[in-house]
Amino acid sequence: MNPRIALVLATLSYAISGCTTGVQPTSSPKATSAVTAPQPSPPLRLELTDPAAVTNPQIEAYLSQLGAPTVSQGVWIQTQDTLLANHQGTVPLPAASVTKVATSLAVLKKLGPDHRFETQIGYIGTLENGELQGDLVIEGGADPFFVWEDAIALGNLLNQNGIRNVRGNLLVVGPFYMNYEPDPITSGTLLQQGLNHTRWPAEAQTQYQTLPPDTPKPEVAIAGSIQTAALRPEQVKPLIRHRSLPVAELLKKMNQYSNNAMSEMLAKQVGGAQQVAQIAAQAAGVPSQEIQLINGSGLGIDNRISPRAACGMFQAIARLLHPQQLTIADIFAVIGTDPGVHNERPLPQKSVIKSGTLNGVSSLAGALPTENQGVVWFAVINGEGEVDQFRAEQETLLQTFMQSWGTTQQTLDLITANPDRQGLTAIRQVVSLEPSVPRE
Repeated sequence: MNPRIALVLATLSYAISGCTTGVQPTSSPKATSAVTAPQPSPPLRLELTDPAAVTNPQIEAYLSQLGAPTVSQGVWIQTQDTLLANHQGTVPLPAASVTKVATSLAVLKKLGPDHRFETQIGYIGTLENGELQGDLVIEGGADPFFVWEDAIALGNLLNQNGIRNVRGNLLVVGPFYMNYEPDPITSGTLLQQGLNHTRWPAEAQTQYQTLPPDTPKPEVAIAGSIQTAALRPEQVKPLIRHRSLPVAELLKKMNQYSNNAMSEMLAKQVGGAQQVAQIAAQAAGVPSQEIQLINGSGLGIDNRISPRAACGMFQAIARLLHPQQLTIADIFAVIGTDPGVHNERPLPQKSVIKSGTLNGVSSLAGALPTENQGVVWFAVINGEGEVDQFRAEQETLLQTFMQSWGTTQQTLDLITANPDRQGLTAIRQVVSLEPSVPRE
């Protein structure tokens, strides 16, 4: 008998069904460059002898504690090549915000981790003595994370280049979102406020306090109203180009805080929910019926994903990111390191996790770093019960498994973030400016 399987048998006292054997994922005693990280295996190479079987006594005990119908629960736990536990693992169930794993995978497949969304700032009219006699034009590029801090930085850049007054309107062109607002008039109004500190609401004042203490307060006064247009007018002259955080960092923020608005905006960029589901299922190597989506965020019980598909999507993301020297820890929250929606939950340290919550639904999926099994991929989806009870039992289950498999002090390269990505920011640059504009 393979010694790894023997260890699992001795520790967890169950017979594994549908398993293959192979080489345990490698680890290193300290953080290393992702160039030396092990190549992630193709997603879901496992064959199932009995997809509905409950073969693990811990899982049976877990299900009995939920106080909810077992038909509404799903579990899938595996290493790179060995199935460790399975209850309804191929059944699509309401997955809540684990749906964002599918959105993340589809966005990475279509755009890549280093893509930046561009917002173009231009003007119509003339610039003279710090005053724009005409309209300021914002041409949106569907940036899902243009927030108060970006408006403040943009206002300061305009001030630094001598622009303090706009006599005309603020014209919003195309998909410009600010503070996650999809409506262009609302986003334009927020931008108008953000550019001028004398009009800041309390929320902008609060965000300003998070910036370096020497950050100037911008003052770009726009006299006119907020106007919109589907296409950029031909007479617009370019002024500033704003490039967002890279996609990898945008996805990390989206997943850390489970931002529904960001996920909907990003899903739209790949063609919507149906396209997200199709791309994700193909990349994860599961039948299309195991990923059924109505949106990109997970809001609504009609977003259904099987636990097996959830694990497969995490593995597919790992494989996709590997050539770029990135891992799933660059896309999802690392417990004990990253702030976010998991802050108050006693989840295993150094695990990489995405959770989801709806009324009567709680889901949890990701990767665990263990001493005896290396990286363990897992997904637990619970429905038709009390969310607080589901969460408590999920936490107990994972901690029980961690006690069995052992915590590790080693750094597992498959789930270690790339330190070179720390500190990346949005990029703003002046692309054209009339010579007559005075500069400070």
